[in-house]
Amino acid sequence: MTKLRWAIAGPGKMAAVMARAFPDVTNGELVAVGSRSLDRARAFADEHGIATAHGSYDALVTDPEIDAIYIATPHPQHTDIALAAIGAGKPILVEKSFTATVEDTTRIIESARTAGVFAMEAMWTRFNPAIAHARQLIADGVIGDLRAVQGDLTAFRLFDPADRLFDPALGGGAVLDLGVYVLSFAQHFLGTPDVVHAVGGTFPTGVEGEFGVLLGYRDGRSATLSGAFTAYGPGRMMLIGSKGWIDVHPRFHRSPSLTVWRGKTPEELTFTGGYQFEVIHAGECLAAGLTESPIMPLDDTLAVQRLMAEVLQQVRAFAAS
Repeated sequence: MTKLRWAIAGPGKMAAVMARAFPDVTNGELVAVGSRSLDRARAFADEHGIATAHGSYDALVTDPEIDAIYIATPHPQHTDIALAAIGAGKPILVEKSFTATVEDTTRIIESARTAGVFAMEAMWTRFNPAIAHARQLIADGVIGDLRAVQGDLTAFRLFDPADRLFDPALGGGAVLDLGVYVLSFAQHFLGTPDVVHAVGGTFPTGVEGEFGVLLGYRDGRSATLSGAFTAYGPGRMMLIGSKGWIDVHPRFHRSPSLTVWRGKTPEELTFTGGYQFEVIHAGECLAAGLTESPIMPLDDTLAVQRLMAEVLQQVRAFAAS
């Protein structure tokens, strides 16, 4: 089997995590890395055994020995690299959050669709086996009609204005970093809400330190979600149905296990997770001639980006009131 030749744009922390997952990508291999600094690209390539290092993103996207690109730069830098890759006909897997704004997300989506080039948000949670199994259980009606999603994701961080996570210009804040997980989870299982209510607090730099969100649906369904850099909670998700519920164990975005409750005796299920599954899926989509993922479609990416923008606006207004 010929393997898809992948490259990484942006040799940072997330890129290093993904590079370590590539040995488990059965239909792909990591062959190149690109950065604005050739020295940094070479250092990353040496560390992870990557054959080619590029000192510019233009050189990366035009390399004929590359089939697809994973974009791992900070959120505000995704757009230019993604558009350049699409212009070069290169399929892209873009780290979440997809971009920092609704406008930039729309530009990438429209460009990819017009060019007929594959694009997908790297929301690895949807492809982890535990979540895939929960998705199948719900489709099979195991817990009846899904009525609610409840969950949180927190990661305590000491405030540091020099850290990217606290810099609004670099896409910092709890909503873009943590909220994307909980909002995408709810979007995946419940769809786009009719009503959004959000509260929270901000750091001195203006980015959100914590948030609480209620998503409402006209048919009565709901999602109650929270996230914070100011606390450390379990990171659990509950999928609540008319005949039972599924407990997605902490931390849900990389959950190793589920408990299915349909009566007095729970069913415990365990899985092996990892980042490789989203890359494998992207490769399968390309092999099938698809330009979008049926599991992480671009309409979902845009819907979540809009949700994040609304939550950001409401949290900042609430914090300033």
